Amino acid sequence: MSFSQLVKKELLQIEYENSCCERALLYGLCIFGKGFSSFGINVQTENKGVAMLYKKLIKKYCNVNCEVKVSPMGRSYSINIENKSDCDKILGAFGHNDNSSLKIDYSNFDCQQCTNAFLAGAFLACGTVSDPKKDYHLEFTVPFMNLSKSLVTFLEETELSPKLSTRKGYNIVYFKDSQGIEDCLYLMGASSAMFEMMNIEIVKDIRNKANRTANCETANIERTVKASYLHIEAIEKIEQKKGLDFLKKDLQDMAKLRLENPELSLSELAKISGLSRSGVNHRLNRILEIAKEI
Repeated sequence: MSFSQLVKKELLQIEYENSCCERALLYGLCIFGKGFSSFGINVQTENKGVAMLYKKLIKKYCNVNCEVKVSPMGRSYSINIENKSDCDKILGAFGHNDNSSLKIDYSNFDCQQCTNAFLAGAFLACGTVSDPKKDYHLEFTVPFMNLSKSLVTFLEETELSPKLSTRKGYNIVYFKDSQGIEDCLYLMGASSAMFEMMNIEIVKDIRNKANRTANCETANIERTVKASYLHIEAIEKIEQKKGLDFLKKDLQDMAKLRLENPELSLSELAKISGLSRSGVNHRLNRILEIAKEI
C-alpha cells in the first residue's frame, strides 16, 4: 500500500461527531470530483472505500441514489449522476447553481472542524501524496481553474502556503516542502501519516548529516595523504642528493618525524613534536622549498 493510500485509509476511518462536519466532507468530495454541474456530478477514484463513502453520504444528505461502477480491470470506481433533477438537488444542497462560477462556498462550514473535514473530502476526491522516503510532494488535481484558485485561497486562510501550476489541462495545487505537507495532513485528520512522515524526515536528516560528516572526513584524509606524499617525496629527494645532514637540525628532526609518521595530519604531528600546527607547516614547507632548489 502506497503512502497516499495509507493517508486515504486513515481519512476514511475518521468518525465525525457532528453531522455538519460529515456534510462538509461530502461537499469536498463532490465539488472536487470530475464534474459538479446540472449536466452531471461525477467522481472517479482508485479507492473503493472513497466511492462507497460518496454513495452513502449522497444518499444521507441529498437523498439521491447512485450506483458505483467498476472498471473492466477492477482498478477504478466511478459514480456518474446524470439525472438533471438529482444534479440540481445536490447543487442546491450546497448553495450552487449553474449560473455562478465554481468556487468554494464557505456557508457550508458551520464549525472549525468543518473546514478540516472539507479538506479531507477534497483530498479523497483528487489528492495524492508521494512517499516521503523518496520525495516531498502533495497535490490536489483540480479540473477547473476558478476552483483551483479558490482552493489556494482556502488553504492560505488556514495559514498554509500552496503553489499552483498546470499539467495536461489540469490545475495542480501542491506543496513541495515537508512542513507544508505535514501541516496539511494534520488539518485533514491524517495525524498518524503526519507522524510517520516526521519520523522519516528525522531519519533522513540524521543520515544526511552522517554522510556529510563521512564525506568531510574522507576529504580530510585525502588531503592529508596528498600532503604527506609531497613531504616524503621532497625528503627522499634531499636524502638522495645531499643527505639529511644537509638540513638544519630543526628541519632534520621534522623530516625524520614525517618519515616515521606518513599517515598523520599536521595537527597530529604538532602534538607529537610539541610544536604548533603552523610551526609544523612552516618547517615542512621549508623542506619542500629546499627540495625544489636542489
